[in-house]
Amino acid sequence: MLARRFDAAGRTIVLANDEATSKGDGRGSPQTLAMALRRAAELMDRNEDVLVLYSTSHGAPDAGLVYKDGQRGSGFVSPAPLAEMLRSLGIRNRLIILQACFAGQFVPALKDAHTIIVTAAARDRTSFGCQAGNDWTFFGDALINHALRQPLPFDIQVRRAIALIGAAEDREKLNPSNPQVNTGSESSKWLAKLEERKPSATSEPVGQTVLGLGK
Repeated sequence: MLARRFDAAGRTIVLANDEATSKGDGRGSPQTLAMALRRAAELMDRNEDVLVLYSTSHGAPDAGLVYKDGQRGSGFVSPAPLAEMLRSLGIRNRLIILQACFAGQFVPALKDAHTIIVTAAARDRTSFGCQAGNDWTFFGDALINHALRQPLPFDIQVRRAIALIGAAEDREKLNPSNPQVNTGSESSKWLAKLEERKPSATSEPVGQTVLGLGK
């Protein structure tokens, strides 16, 4: 879906801990994420191209993203090391979407003039819908499976997703996850070029929604 939205077919790397189906180009871990980012930096034009980083994982307060591996245990990606990695690699234009509890803790470390950050929750809030057996979390269903499928500007897609999440949380009487959005002052330049390449037609959601919506 993200490859379609951002016209990135053939220029994606997928890391997934899915033992049942072996989906992806490799297993997700802090180490393989670092390798993937280094490879992207080698291949991209760092003045013109945009890195779209979408991570879906567990999250821990003041620790960052949590990768759980049945064979290797758990690993963490914390805000400051991720920010330093992107800086040292020279990856300037960045759209970072973090789907995890407490993901808002990454905003202070990652924000800059050329970066857009969207997180599933504030630094002190959990997100919802990650139960075993669900096709989607609230955030993933709202943003990836619904909002980004519509031929609208990215900022409107994000606002629509946040509204869908809020309505579902209100309906189930949950403490709001309070998704965070931070838009760098210079990011409109690269975002405008991406918007020119967005699909012109809506695509259909997939899987079972957790938001109480029809397909």
